Amino acid sequence: MGEVAAKLRIMPSGMDVDLNKLKESLTKAIPKGAKLHGFSEQPVAFGLKALIIVVKVGDVEGGTEKVEEAFSKVKGVESVNVEELGRM
Repeated sequence: MGEVAAKLRIMPSGMDVDLNKLKESLTKAIPKGAKLHGFSEQPVAFGLKALIIVVKVGDVEGGTEKVEEAFSKVKGVESVNVEELGRM
């Protein structure tokens, strides 16, 4: 079984969300079997920024679903979208 790198776009629930605290909360929410590879910020509009997170997961069916579910439950997260997937 190989690994897949998933690039996820996390939209905060508003401009008042502290992105550093959100990063900490997302790091703690990573489910077993997934590994954090990195964070970046992406300007969206009018000062709002999205977080771009790259995680590694196993190359199995539904590999990113647990990560998406865990991230969507974090306070301050409006939405979670998979932007890219690629085998490693």
